[in-house]
Amino acid sequence: MTLKEKFKEILTAFWISNWEDECEKIADEFAIGFANWIRVCKLKGRPYDFENIKELLIIYKEEKEL
Repeated sequence: MTLKEKFKEILTAFWISNWEDECEKIADEFAIGFANWIRVCKLKGRPYDFENIKELLIIYKEEKEL
């Protein structure tokens, strides 16, 4: 499920009273996954420009189909 789909699911479910917490949970999971992915890429010696975070984010989202 993409990030947009996850957020849409929460934000269109009007009966969820703790939607802020659910959105924060999605954002936290994404941030942890992204940080872990960068760590693994560095360990594996992938030839990415680790100074260009925006480019890494695009690659991560494409690889994870987010």
